[in-house]
Amino acid sequence: MFLFLVVALAVVVAAVTLAVVGGGDGDGPLPEAAPERLQDPLPPDRPLDREDIDRLRFPLAARGYRMADVDDALSRLGAELAERDARIADLESALAGAQAAPHVSMEKPAPEDRQWRPQGEQQ
Repeated sequence: MFLFLVVALAVVVAAVTLAVVGGGDGDGPLPEAAPERLQDPLPPDRPLDREDIDRLRFPLAARGYRMADVDDALSRLGAELAERDARIADLESALAGAQAAPHVSMEKPAPEDRQWRPQGEQQ
């Protein structure tokens, strides 16, 4: 009886192993699982806002997060931050120029009739 149970157990384990590995009537081994990708990628058609960053969730991989997804997101964020910093610097320099311009134009120019002329020349 014991020998019959051991043989039956071996047959069941072999059958399950063949079914899982793909040795059965299938078309080969198990199909490759599609890699889990970022579900909501960052919008490519507009600048990012706070809600985009709050909704950003990276899929889990075998050892944490997929590095390609994280690198893509960080590259996009870095490029947009650099673009915004450049735009802010341009606007600040334009504002500084606009604030300096009224001080120059507020000075009262000398009237033309008060210009110095040699004493013999009168108009």
